[in-house]
Amino acid sequence: NGQGTYTWSGGSKYIGEWKDDEKDGQGTYIYGIGKLKGDKYEGEWKEGKRNGQGTFAWSDGDKYVGEFMDGYRNGQGTYTWSGGSKYIGEWKDGEPIGQGTFTWSNGDKYVGEFKDGKKHGQGTYIKPEGRKYEGEWKDGERWNGTLYDKEGKIIGKFLNGWFDH
Repeated sequence: NGQGTYTWSGGSKYIGEWKDDEKDGQGTYIYGIGKLKGDKYEGEWKEGKRNGQGTFAWSDGDKYVGEFMDGYRNGQGTYTWSGGSKYIGEWKDGEPIGQGTFTWSNGDKYVGEFKDGKKHGQGTYIKPEGRKYEGEWKDGERWNGTLYDKEGKIIGKFLNGWFDH
């Protein structure tokens, strides 16, 4: 119980608060072995799991800042990829869900609903030059909606996933 540091034989290290021999309170965990080697989590812990506000920084440059529950990204948060893409919005069990905004490194942007990490529900996809799709998405695909050119004129419509000029 209290403040302390523990280093595992594989090189992983936790610096922070403990309660009943579990990481609990504020702390930093640095991964020392395996595919997570060099990754780091700084934030709140409860009963040995990431819970509350925190930052997870991967050694490849990806970063998540937001809420955790039971060790997973849950609640509001921002994930920034090392290549420049970014998702801001709701998370459940580590996947985007509900309302969010995904911006790709090339400037493409989607604002709308997500389910199981995919565009699903109502949303708008906008290209940097101004062309856009507004409407329903299903499992990441345009489903029922309208495609507009950069002047806002209708190019065509999607009906049950099929494009009609």
